[in-house]
Amino acid sequence: MIEVKTSQMAMDLEDQYGAHNYHPLPVVLTKGKGVYMWDVEGKQYFDFLSAYSAVNQGHCHPKITAALIEQVQTLELTSRAFYNNVLGVYEKYITEYFGYQRVLPMNTGAEGDETALKVTRKWAYTVKGIPANQAKIICCENNFHGRTISVISMSTDPEARDGFGPYTPGFITIPYNDLPALEKALQDPNVAGFLVEPIQGEAGVYVPDEGYLKKAYDLCKAKNVLFIADEVQTGIARTGKLLACDWEGVRPDVLILGKALSGGVYPISAVLADDPIMLTIHPGQHGSTFGGNPVAAKVAVAALEVIRDEKLAENALVMGEIFRSEVRKIQSPFIELVRGKGLLNAVVIKPFDGKTAWDVCLKMRDNGLLAKPTHDHIIRFAPPLVINETQVREAVAIIAKSLKEME
Repeated sequence: MIEVKTSQMAMDLEDQYGAHNYHPLPVVLTKGKGVYMWDVEGKQYFDFLSAYSAVNQGHCHPKITAALIEQVQTLELTSRAFYNNVLGVYEKYITEYFGYQRVLPMNTGAEGDETALKVTRKWAYTVKGIPANQAKIICCENNFHGRTISVISMSTDPEARDGFGPYTPGFITIPYNDLPALEKALQDPNVAGFLVEPIQGEAGVYVPDEGYLKKAYDLCKAKNVLFIADEVQTGIARTGKLLACDWEGVRPDVLILGKALSGGVYPISAVLADDPIMLTIHPGQHGSTFGGNPVAAKVAVAALEVIRDEKLAENALVMGEIFRSEVRKIQSPFIELVRGKGLLNAVVIKPFDGKTAWDVCLKMRDNGLLAKPTHDHIIRFAPPLVINETQVREAVAIIAKSLKEME
């Protein structure tokens, strides 16, 4: 096996042998611990992306990695053709943790969204009584629920959609944070569900108006429509509460989780709902070879225990307020707007002197902080939730220094 000795060697290998479906920041990482990562040459960086919020508990958390190692040395995979001694324990734990009757375990966030769509359609036909093959699901402009065919069918991002048709029917797209548009779409009697991100992450950490989620939920209830929350990125303490929906006291009918459900060490996602919804799915109608495997079950319990035991939601709330307050003090022609909730934040970059958000990220990389642009003019800042105040202030100093050096 080839030994990667330099960053350039690693990038060249990926460029030559990998599909070109990503455009990574040019840095090659080889080690992570807590809020830090190190590259092949040994340089240390603050991680301010957290693998898109998969690493909320910090890199290589000892409790989570120990759970993985212990289980993988005992029993790694049975498939769901058989029972195992770990899955039921996990299912009891996660349903009680989030307050639902049932969980359907999957592997990735996109699979979680696909699962929620299937469950919602099945409920529409068997419970609500919508005519066969007529169910519709409302979604929002600028959403990001993954990149499967069904998910891009509801996307408004040309980069995600173009060249991949024909698209899956059955979706109604409305503007995000627009209650009148939702109310109008709900007039259709064949609407089964409303799929929404409590905060649109990939769109640039777009936080809706206060009260939007609760009013949207109430509108759905009035029409017997399922409120489906994609909390793959916003859930698991990222926004300063366990779920972003908790900010408005909303309990989704269908809850989609992923990313930090695993602490970043293993692909794990889950869909939670109560019996009248989840039990519409019968054997043979949905599944996954790896979904709910023993390693995933053991890791997910450990990951959720860390969130609760280390009070990471509470820490995200306080550290996020400090971060936004300090970044807003930075005097820079590049900063147009700072927004976010908890430790899910974004800075809208105003192009200056021909330089863009990508250039800002390259400069921050040079100074020891890693973040990534989204939609060309927005930088998302989402460090692991174990970050402390000293580290937040050090990171903001790097951001300020980087912006100053670019003027």
